[in-house]
Amino acid sequence: MRIAVLSDIHGNLIALDSVLADIATHAVDRIVNLGDILSGPLLPCETADRLMALDLPTIRGNHERQLLTLAPEAMGPSDAYANSVLQPLHRDWIARLPEHLWLTQEVLMVHGSPDSDLVYFLETIEGDGLRAATASEVEERAGGVDAPLILCGHTHVPRIHRRPGGGLIVNPGSVGLPAYDDDWPVLHKVASRSPHARYAIVEQGAAGWTAEIVSISYDWEAPARLADMRGRPDWAQALRTGTV
Repeated sequence: MRIAVLSDIHGNLIALDSVLADIATHAVDRIVNLGDILSGPLLPCETADRLMALDLPTIRGNHERQLLTLAPEAMGPSDAYANSVLQPLHRDWIARLPEHLWLTQEVLMVHGSPDSDLVYFLETIEGDGLRAATASEVEERAGGVDAPLILCGHTHVPRIHRRPGGGLIVNPGSVGLPAYDDDWPVLHKVASRSPHARYAIVEQGAAGWTAEIVSISYDWEAPARLADMRGRPDWAQALRTGTV
């Protein structure tokens, strides 16, 4: 089985279409989506329409939860913009998405960690940035969940982690937003230092699961101009440079 893994699209339909076109050149059996799908100043409705038509196995991320549960005045600017334009059919769609999903008996899809859509699974905040989590940190966050393959997102950092028992945890990175800053649980920055769109291909073979991170070029200037037009120079910089 070969699975293409998407995460953290954040309404960047231009990046998503480029990633889907690249996936079409590979022989994959499934495409899955790990959440944080729409939030941001780009094209949330159009992105939702594209993905609803594809009907991929999809879970919600923290931003879907926030769009469904926070009052508008409590939302950050990315959620607030998506909230202002999403239609009832889009809200109904994200409301039906599960928090996590067993794709098969071997493959678990989560957004952050198995227990939280906000916890960084494979990274640890250190200073104002991130470092790779240690094996013991990863196992603590796994909370005893033992699956041959766990797919996670949330940090926008592509990473492949082999567990001591042989299982694999894969974060494909972000399709649509290569850098950001956040204030939870403390202020920190995440930067891929590249504007490329990213996804992963995981494959089950005789020796178990393996993974490859795929990085592709696309017209990132187009969403950056859109971010500028909507008063989000922070997003424009992230999209053009992969930095904050």
